This record gives sequence, structure tokens and C-alpha cells, in this order.
Amino acid sequence: MKLKLLFILFFQITLGNAQEKEPIQADRPDQTETPYLVPMGMLQVETGFSFQKNDAFSKTNTVPSALWKYGFNENFELRLITSFTSENNQNETNSGLNPILIGCKIKISDEKGFVPKTSFISHISIPKLASKPFQSEYYAPEFRFVMQHTLSNKFSLSYNLGAEWDGFSAEPTFIYTLTTGYSLSEKIGLYIENFGFAPQKNKANHNFDGGITYLINNNFMLDLSSGFGITKNAPKNYFAFGFSFRI
Repeated sequence: MKLKLLFILFFQITLGNAQEKEPIQADRPDQTETPYLVPMGMLQVETGFSFQKNDAFSKTNTVPSALWKYGFNENFELRLITSFTSENNQNETNSGLNPILIGCKIKISDEKGFVPKTSFISHISIPKLASKPFQSEYYAPEFRFVMQHTLSNKFSLSYNLGAEWDGFSAEPTFIYTLTTGYSLSEKIGLYIENFGFAPQKNKANHNFDGGITYLINNNFMLDLSSGFGITKNAPKNYFAFGFSFRI
């Protein structure tokens, strides 16, 4: 009887906390990162599984990836990214942990008129903190500026600009994303997105995707997404699903 009462009390406290906080804001499932930071003192985990067909002969599956975020204060968020990947190229398969990334998100400005809500995200990958097939030669940084405009109570416009390095050369790959979000209801969100990668010495590849999110409560969200390559050198298609929660 006492155990049952404790369970009911725990459920009520959890539900109450979920209702008191603003709804969770996650960097998944789209490629566009959000400028919102995790509330101070809270841990947020965003994890999921993706299945990508690169071309007629190869595919890459991430099973799973996880972004770990901690709200240090209202202007600073600590971040850790881990991902387990399986790459299949015809008859050869490599599986293992990708280099772990450590980084942060820093608030720059709140939204005001034409000025978007803006934050800065930066990570660095640790080459030896990975399975042998996926280890890189050098520490590899990446960064992006993340921005969002509120167009109405239901529509938002978000975009990212940045660059990343692969850990093998000094040549950067430039990144852009552009997404439109729509709140179908208080619990259901939809988005469509265009994003791409532009290596310094090679042709850029461009992609299109879309997805849906479902808010279980203010601290727990499910997501589903899919996309395809627009240019010939982009991956053919991908499918992903996952969830995000904070405590």
C-alpha cells in the first residue's frame, strides 16, 4: 500500500513539473539547431535512430545517436554528442563509435523585431575517443550560428550558418539550413527543411526533408522524419525516429 502511494505521489510530482516548465525545445529531428537553451540545472537527452541510403551500393545507419545537454545557466549550455554507426559498402561493413564531440551553446540575443533569437554552437571531436575504423587524425572543430524568427502563433522560420572539419584535412565544409515550423496543435508540430553542405574544394550537396513531433508532456517529445537528396552527390534518402526528454 505504501509503495502504491509513493508511486502515485512520484507520478503527480513528475506530471506537475512537466506542466510548470515551458515545453521542451530540441535540436532534433531536423538539421536546424534551435537557439533555445536547456533550462538551468536540467539535463536533456535527445536520441534517435537513422537509416540512410547513400547510393546504389552503400548505406549508413546510426543506431543510435545521442545529444546530451546540461543547462549551466540561462546563457550557457554544455553539450556532449555520441553516436554508434554502421556503414555498409557492398560486401564490407564497419561498425563502431564515432569520435565523441564536446561543446557548448551560448545565447547571443533574444528576438526583437527583425532581430532573430540567436545562439552560437561549437563542438570539437576527440579523435581517439572512437572505435578504430572511425578514428580521425586530428581534433576537428565545428560551429554554427543558429537563428529563429516567430512569424505567428503557429509559424516559425529558423536557419543556421556554420562550418565543420572532418579531422583529416584543414579544408572546411560550410553548412546551411533553412526550415519552417508549424504548430498543428499544442502537442503536434510539423516542419519542412532545406539544408546543404559545401566543401571548400568540391561541389555542394543539397537536401530536403520534413518531419513531425509529438509532445507527450512538457518534458518528453517523440519525433519522426525523412528526407532525400536534391543534387546527384547528396545521399539518396534517409528515415529517422527518436525521442527527447529532460530531467
